[in-house]
Amino acid sequence: MKRHFYFVCGCLSLALGGIGAVLPLLPTVPFIILAAFCFARSSPKLEAWLVHHPSFGPHIVAWRDKGAISRKGKVAGLLGFAFSILISLVLAPWPWMLVPVVAAVIGGSWIWTRPEE
Repeated sequence: MKRHFYFVCGCLSLALGGIGAVLPLLPTVPFIILAAFCFARSSPKLEAWLVHHPSFGPHIVAWRDKGAISRKGKVAGLLGFAFSILISLVLAPWPWMLVPVVAAVIGGSWIWTRPEE
C-alpha cells in the first residue's frame, strides 16, 4: 500500500514539474526532486531515469549529496518571489498584500543560504 502511495505521489510530482516547465511561477526542479524521492520508495527504475536525466539529474544529485541549489536556481526562485510581490502589491488589498512579502523573506532567505553546486 505504501509503495502505491509513493508511486502516485511521484507521478503527480513529475506531472507538476512538467507543467512547471512551461508555466511561469510554478517551480520545476523541486517537484522533480520530490518525484525522485517518491520513486526511490516505489520504482527504482523511474528513480534511476530521473537521476540520470541530463537536465534534472545533476540537480537531484546536488540536493541529495549536499542540499545544494545552483546559483541559477536561486536567482530564478528569488525572481519568482519578486514577481509575486509585485503582483500582490498591485492586486491584493491591505493587509493581504503582505503575505507574499513574508513568504519571500522566509523562503528566499532559506533558498539563498543553501550551498551552491
